[in-house]
Amino acid sequence: MTLDPVHFDGIARLARRIDPGADERDHREFAETVWADFLDPLVSSEGRVILEPLEAVSRHLVDCEDAALCDRPFPTEHGLDAGTINPTTFRNGLVLDVAQAAMSATPSDLDLHCSRTVVATVHSNDETMHVHEAWDRFDEGYSRSRAVKIPPLPRFAEGVVHALALYLAESEHVREHAEEVRDLLVLDGPLYPRGLLRWADQHPDLEDFLLEEPQPKTVLENYVRLVEEFVERDVPLVGFVKNPATRALTRTIKGKDEGLEAPWTDDSAFFTRILERGEYAEDVEGPRWERDTSALTYTGWFRSRGGVDRILSVEGDALGVERRRPPEEYEVTFFVVYDPRDDLVYRIEAPYAFTRDPETRERLTRQVVSDVAIAHGPPRIVEKADELARISATEKRSLRETLEQRFDTTRERDYDDHRWSEPFDA
Repeated sequence: MTLDPVHFDGIARLARRIDPGADERDHREFAETVWADFLDPLVSSEGRVILEPLEAVSRHLVDCEDAALCDRPFPTEHGLDAGTINPTTFRNGLVLDVAQAAMSATPSDLDLHCSRTVVATVHSNDETMHVHEAWDRFDEGYSRSRAVKIPPLPRFAEGVVHALALYLAESEHVREHAEEVRDLLVLDGPLYPRGLLRWADQHPDLEDFLLEEPQPKTVLENYVRLVEEFVERDVPLVGFVKNPATRALTRTIKGKDEGLEAPWTDDSAFFTRILERGEYAEDVEGPRWERDTSALTYTGWFRSRGGVDRILSVEGDALGVERRRPPEEYEVTFFVVYDPRDDLVYRIEAPYAFTRDPETRERLTRQVVSDVAIAHGPPRIVEKADELARISATEKRSLRETLEQRFDTTRERDYDDHRWSEPFDA
């Protein structure tokens, strides 16, 4: 049932009761002030460096068509992604998620595209539950699979099984095929397993699990070893973050002694303000912002030691994982690209081991900006990896039904499942 026009208008009238505070121009001016005065470097109220430009705080633009047609520094690319069925709770107490990871290549590599790494993570508060955790090969040896038991947890079981399945499948798959990457690897997502590292930063209940149990450390160690291997081979890797949700900059600005009030909800909103180009045009209702969509804009590179990035910085302990190279080489560096055609920002991360070299920084920047211009969004190599790894809604339903038969139980359902006649996450 849809809203009647009178009801729609009644809801819309609520906007008249809301005063949004400072207008858009004030927000833009404040963002410009932060950009000009606070980021070289950005220091917290405790004196810690949160963000630091690798050269200077800078913004750049390039015509979308020119970027798409420019020479590409890296002739081949590989992409990596993982998809899951989403955490599922069964009536016998099992909480399970299954992830499959895949890699894409340009030019295409059919053998590589066929390969999968599949990981099932299983949680139960029943101590008699047993899992055979050895790796197994299938699909004529192209793919492998493993089940992993998660220790009993008082809370967050679904989130834990999801994160560990996703990151374990992804990290194991890329390490198995690392030597096939010749020029550039693009991860679909951040450089390190941010969803897992966030437990230490935001969920005290999970901090002991993160530090004491072997599975999270195994996952993080895979990413650390991956960085080391690529540095040794002098093959760059980057993480392409489609939906950056960091708040280190925003929290630092709000926490400063100057009493600054950052009006944006997260760092992406700040970078959008900084990178969006356009002008105000007058109409009958007052000034209206008109965005210029002809050029991609992007920042220079920053070194990040705020939020979860601190764990892999020189100030962090990498959760006890041994780092075989100087600690600064593992630090997260990033730049931000804004695509005005969709009004979206993307964060591109890379280890400092690569970006400390100006020529490598320039090559990575040019490649990724060109990729975005061509694809009108995330690089095609990332979208191809996503297609290979994705588990469709129909496949998720079928897999859950198969698991119900295997476990001789049924999935826990609620009213929303019945109401919409589909799984809530389809």
